[in-house]
Amino acid sequence: MARTASIDRKTNETKISLSFNIDGEGQSSLKTDVPFMDHMLDLFTKHGQFDLTVDADGDVEIDDHHTTEDIGICLGNALREALGDKKGIKRYGNAFVPMDEALAQVVVDLSNRPHLEFRGEFPNQKVGTFDTENVHEFLWKLALEARMNLHVIIHYGQNTHHMIEAVFKALGRALDEATTVDPRIKGVPSTKGML
Repeated sequence: MARTASIDRKTNETKISLSFNIDGEGQSSLKTDVPFMDHMLDLFTKHGQFDLTVDADGDVEIDDHHTTEDIGICLGNALREALGDKKGIKRYGNAFVPMDEALAQVVVDLSNRPHLEFRGEFPNQKVGTFDTENVHEFLWKLALEARMNLHVIIHYGQNTHHMIEAVFKALGRALDEATTVDPRIKGVPSTKGML
């Protein structure tokens, strides 16, 4: 059974169409009007071996906040829907990713209990025109809508671009591990009998 989902979201601030395939080939088609997010989502897709299409039209003339936030909302919804009943998945994922001088770690639990724990500070408030505070906003909305426990730890780094890039690569790899179907797992991986 295909683990895919498509989400359409339209507000007064953004219009987003997003499709997501957990069992993909690392292919992306991205048009977000936020070039830095295009770059990060492409990395996420490639390193998670997902397929992702995003067509976003937002009020970027104001800033990138609404578009970045709403992409997180849509991707979280798509991930939750594509996972279905979560039977047979590993549930947990952990990835360390270095990017030159930076090292990031992402740990996920597809627990149906949304939480974001973000540990790290960026040296700069902007990468190009992108406000780095939007990284936290994206991750929080992704965790909330996917209903997952998401821990992001930036152990160290000096270059803000490298630090954020390491986070998105690690996010893809951690989610790839957590969403992997393990034939040894019968039902869902929880003593409660549900996630």
